[in-house]
Amino acid sequence: MSHRARPAFTGVVVIATVIGSGVARSQTAPQSTPQTRLPNPYRLVEGWPTLPASMNGGRWGELIRADLDSKGNIWVFHRCFNTEPAGAATCVGRTEPPILQFDPSGRLLTSFGRGLFAFPHGFTVDGEGNIWTSDANADETVLGISARGPDGVLRGHQVFKFSPTGRLLMTLGRAGVAGNGPDTFDRPTGIAVAPNGDIFVSDGHGKNDRIVKLSKDGRFTKAWGRHGSGPGEFDQPHDISLGGSRGWVYVADRSNNRVQVFDQDGTFIAAWTQFGRPSAVFVSEDDTLYVSDSQSNSKVNPGKLRGITVGSAIDGSLRAFIPDPDLAEADVNRISGASGIVADDMGTIYAADVGPHRLRKYVKVK
Repeated sequence: MSHRARPAFTGVVVIATVIGSGVARSQTAPQSTPQTRLPNPYRLVEGWPTLPASMNGGRWGELIRADLDSKGNIWVFHRCFNTEPAGAATCVGRTEPPILQFDPSGRLLTSFGRGLFAFPHGFTVDGEGNIWTSDANADETVLGISARGPDGVLRGHQVFKFSPTGRLLMTLGRAGVAGNGPDTFDRPTGIAVAPNGDIFVSDGHGKNDRIVKLSKDGRFTKAWGRHGSGPGEFDQPHDISLGGSRGWVYVADRSNNRVQVFDQDGTFIAAWTQFGRPSAVFVSEDDTLYVSDSQSNSKVNPGKLRGITVGSAIDGSLRAFIPDPDLAEADVNRISGASGIVADDMGTIYAADVGPHRLRKYVKVK
């Protein structure tokens, strides 16, 4: 994506002064730029992708994440075309595959994952094309249906790695067991994988409020964070992305209404509130930061608008804003737009919508 024509951004970026222990000495909150003053140089591509009629009559249910592989194919993690419970639909009681792959034209290429998930949530494609997912389920039953899998084991609290053909390669966490130890998660929400294979998990829909780092072979390395609102603390870390020229770790610290930035050892770098209430975060190779706010309204994080904010992954300056498709109904819809977001090298944005039940594609037009 081009770096030209940045809108003016007034405010102080939160940069930590680090001393030996890696503790931030000072943090100054930046002033936000109203999204209404930002340009929207994007056009929605209508009727994309093509969902076969054999799949739920061609109708989406809740989507949660999307990502791209090196060939430009789009991978989607969705909740088995379910829409109940609204905002937290699950695959319990459904047999449809939650993992779908589309080519750039929007044609379905492959699908897999039947019967493996209760509550699809985290999702990413690593540099080798492998698919990483999380199951954030914590319930024994959903809508009166058992959340146990075909093997009788309660599903949830796990991270899975698949090959591009759907072969299960690695499982992290203990099925149906919540915990904050080196081999357990509590409703993990997102995954990011470094070029060297290190694995980062936002352990965020339960009580842990932490980031877990593991080695390429799945061995626990370290964890950082706890519940709170200070630097390096979290309140529902909902998504995580790693990359850009600095290789920083970006966390959608949703209930704290901010994006937090760290190095790969967990040292605090910055906290940015100008991106709204982030449900999804993605950083591209050219240091563009894409953040989706799917929850702000007049009562929740007032003064911010639901939608996709585009800015700098280096200093947090803002460049563009795409309003949420249901912005006019923000005060009555608890769950609205994208909980998953990704962009390609041309700046084309893909947004996986929980509430509107669709996968949006935006192309840059100016």
